[in-house]
Amino acid sequence: MTLEKIAIIGAGTMGNGIAQVCAQVGLEVTVLDISPPALAQAMETIKKNLGRLVSKGTLSDESADAALLRIRTTTDYSQLADAQWVIEAATENLDLKTRLLRQVADQVHPSCIIASNTSSLSITQLAASVERPERFVGLHFFNPVPMMGLIEVIRGLQTSETTYHHALALTERLGKTAITAGNRPGFVVNRILVPMINEAIMVLQEGLASAEDIDNGMRLGCNQPIGPLALADLIGLDTLQSILEAFYDGFKDSKYRPAPLLKEMVAAGYLGRKSGRGFHSYP
Repeated sequence: MTLEKIAIIGAGTMGNGIAQVCAQVGLEVTVLDISPPALAQAMETIKKNLGRLVSKGTLSDESADAALLRIRTTTDYSQLADAQWVIEAATENLDLKTRLLRQVADQVHPSCIIASNTSSLSITQLAASVERPERFVGLHFFNPVPMMGLIEVIRGLQTSETTYHHALALTERLGKTAITAGNRPGFVVNRILVPMINEAIMVLQEGLASAEDIDNGMRLGCNQPIGPLALADLIGLDTLQSILEAFYDGFKDSKYRPAPLLKEMVAAGYLGRKSGRGFHSYP
């Protein structure tokens, strides 16, 4: 398959990042969202991110302009009819993703490969929601997508060899490195990372140390580039809670239960960077 056209479902942080990297390597990109303001914001974000690359000298003005011209936005699912790949990058909610994937499958060609950017949900279960589930695969990008070099490729029980190899080829074309993960909650990276962040929240909750000291301890003592609580703020505390709840539901193991402090902060609307307040403040 000569890949030329790809569609991204969801214009949020992950969706616009995926759209940007696809456009930069020459793909024609359609970004779909139900909200026109979200689509406008996504294009503005992509424009700013490309501008930063130009200012750093890592991308030419011509290449940035060309990438922007390769991206179109829409709220109409019928505009996906000619897509060869569709990557769903909606909020981490099983019912929402299932509903969106069914709408996608109703519009695209039978040969179109469909992927989910889920960070914790079952690829096998998501694949069951679309016709021809053998064309379904998990592609877990990491935030911020333009900067992070990894994609987890997750095979569901139904995923065909052909689909899997097309996923590896797309990863290579995007200039990323692929690791193959089994279909278990959290896959590889989040299965290791998220419980560590949850334990850091437990430490804060118990009053053992301040948020600043916890983050400094892990940065300076474990050589992590960002502390676990600052990383939680970057991920989004609501997203973090959803991932942990998916772990708990999937494994039925109490070690994956979300920290009570995390649940309380989400209930208060303290979601991290996107709300201006989490474990740290972002004026």
